[in-house]
Amino acid sequence: MQRALLAAVLLAIVMASGAIGATTRFGWLGVRIRDLSEQEMNDISQKHGLREGFGALIVDVMKETPAAAAGLKNGDLVVAFKNRPIVDTRTLQRYIAAANVGETVTLTVLRRDQGRRPIEVRIGSMPESVAADRVAAEYGFLLRDPEALPDPAGAQAPSGPPTVAVVFPTGRAESAGLQVGDVLVEIGGKHVESLMAVREVLLGLTERGPLPLVVKRDQQRLSFVLKDPQLP
Repeated sequence: MQRALLAAVLLAIVMASGAIGATTRFGWLGVRIRDLSEQEMNDISQKHGLREGFGALIVDVMKETPAAAAGLKNGDLVVAFKNRPIVDTRTLQRYIAAANVGETVTLTVLRRDQGRRPIEVRIGSMPESVAADRVAAEYGFLLRDPEALPDPAGAQAPSGPPTVAVVFPTGRAESAGLQVGDVLVEIGGKHVESLMAVREVLLGLTERGPLPLVVKRDQQRLSFVLKDPQLP
């Protein structure tokens, strides 16, 4: 389950681990990507003559995104960014992060049965919800809205502060003692009552540093400080 949610947060986050400031201006394509397996690398090398199978594999193109507008497809293998080789997903993330929002760049993709082809993509600006999740992931956790409760009109809507959905193995949150199911009530010294409020705090961080959290677990109120993501 944690792996699936981790893959979900990677959706469209083609950017490097740069400064948190100006988060919403991070470059964005609107895709889920992953690295190739060793077997896939070998198969691509043999079929297409590449020295080493390499690239970032697109596993999902989201609707109404820069990637969709450019014609990128599920299964496309991005092998170059402006003629610079893409050896893995991190390489592509760094190049996208360095591109200006609104800039048109050329990606070289390897498409099944069509071989290499250039595709021009206009870099978009990352949505705030994705950008906030990215910041949380740097500290080693992801959040979700609480279970929806019915209102008198019969509709259902999230009510109350968010809960911890994922704690990444060996991450800052796990090291501090955060657990899945914890209810987040304070972050960065600010009381929060909704996932939107948490995202506002995360997007307001201007630099990395220790991140204090207060959660409710069962009947306890617990405090944690997550270490600076840049520290070893």
